[in-house]
Amino acid sequence: MPLYKTITAHNQTTVYLWKIEESFDDLQKGIDLQEAHAARVEGMKSDIHRRGFLSIRHLLALAGYNDHDLYYNDFGKPHLKDGTGISITHSFEFTGIIVGNQPVGIDIERGRAKILRIAHKFTPLEEYRTLANEDALIRKLSLVWCAKETLYKMYGQPGLSFLNHIDVNDFDLGEANETLATINYKGVKSLYRVFFLEFDGFSCAYGYPEEQ
Repeated sequence: MPLYKTITAHNQTTVYLWKIEESFDDLQKGIDLQEAHAARVEGMKSDIHRRGFLSIRHLLALAGYNDHDLYYNDFGKPHLKDGTGISITHSFEFTGIIVGNQPVGIDIERGRAKILRIAHKFTPLEEYRTLANEDALIRKLSLVWCAKETLYKMYGQPGLSFLNHIDVNDFDLGEANETLATINYKGVKSLYRVFFLEFDGFSCAYGYPEEQ
């Protein structure tokens, strides 16, 4: 079982990361899917997406849940039937979930140079002009994207803009593994704590509301 990492965070919140190495048939063992979710997997054309979907069910099991405990709202936000907070992410060979007794979010992204082309759509680029080189810029932008995606998933409201409504406080690469971030949307401002990881060429962020 390639459980990659478990992180115990604040306030009974836990992060589970999985590195997908098994075949689809191996991942199917011991997994009982809801009819709608089984149909969804059957309709997936990508093998890595199908295996990722099943690996997330193994992560659910590690957290004490199964596929029948999980449902999605009209916005596509996952929920657990007992009210525990959950967020889910999948990028290439890595999947992850975060569960806790509060709103939570998580995102994993593989570091790629194409983020330089889209950065202006989600963050003011002038904030990063002091970075030493392009590799550092790609790393920083990838972490900022993950942080904003984490908050977007946690907030779960249509119309929320990465660029206009979500602000991530600056942080130093290689020194700080956490920062604060703010959502300011429809006159309501809320504060969140975000944590960062980097591994195997991937960036990851997870977070939850900051205690006031």
